[in-house]
Amino acid sequence: MKSEAGFAKVAGVELTLLDCARYLHRAAGINGAAQIAKDLGGKADPRRLAKLADIYENSSVRRLGYLLELAGHARQAKALEPFAREAKSLKLLDPAAKPLVASLASPEQKNPKWMLLINEQVEIEG
Repeated sequence: MKSEAGFAKVAGVELTLLDCARYLHRAAGINGAAQIAKDLGGKADPRRLAKLADIYENSSVRRLGYLLELAGHARQAKALEPFAREAKSLKLLDPAAKPLVASLASPEQKNPKWMLLINEQVEIEG
């Protein structure tokens, strides 16, 4: 991208989405990441998203898949489903929220598709 100061490298939509799922504290928490997933998710190329997800930690990829699905971006979420099938353990949707003991979680707090413990209600603005 060209600017007044010269050229700058800018992350694409797919990388931005993955970064938001990885660095929740920089994306205004899980709700901020969910809003970003809603706003940008439809612009992400599913194949490119899956290719980039391969270099990210699995829990972040699963978290993004869950958020994309929640936001109604089914094609992009589907591209991340193979990463969820590789998961060996449940991870917290929001690691910054009060920890939830997996063995005490009720079935509705577990999302077996994404292998996530839903320890925080996600709010997305219309």
